[in-house]
Amino acid sequence: MPKKIPQKQNNKIEHGEKQSSRAIGNIRPREIVAEMKDSYLDYAMSVIVSRALPDVRDGLKPVHRRILYAMYEDGLRHNVKFRKSATVVGACLGKYHPHGDTAVYDSLVRMAQDFSLRYPLVQGQGNFGSQDGDSQAAMRYTECRLSKIGEETLKDIEKN
Repeated sequence: MPKKIPQKQNNKIEHGEKQSSRAIGNIRPREIVAEMKDSYLDYAMSVIVSRALPDVRDGLKPVHRRILYAMYEDGLRHNVKFRKSATVVGACLGKYHPHGDTAVYDSLVRMAQDFSLRYPLVQGQGNFGSQDGDSQAAMRYTECRLSKIGEETLKDIEKN
């Protein structure tokens, strides 16, 4: 017995008919490749503008600001004893930066390297890498605190 093919009745779309020529409300059919290209481009531009480019006002990315603020809140001023970098990274992750610890630690290390920034915002103790490309030690082996200039960038943070 041959299989019955659904038929179009009363302008209703039955099984087996393409819907590409019809719009349903505000939903319009679209090629998946075109949608992915446009959506990815919008997302990529959003990430670049909001996270990857430093802010023109202070030259810091959001992750840098979060690290400095976490250190400020924890009282890591330039004249107190050093604290483990893992503690700073953990505080920043827990309070302000819900991403991976590697991104936070790499940013912290960069702010402590005198060859990366003209004026390091973080004072580091331990192996924070070298100009030759040697990588930094693990965060459990390094210590840090705010530098004088790092503290100066946060001096007006309590003002309204």
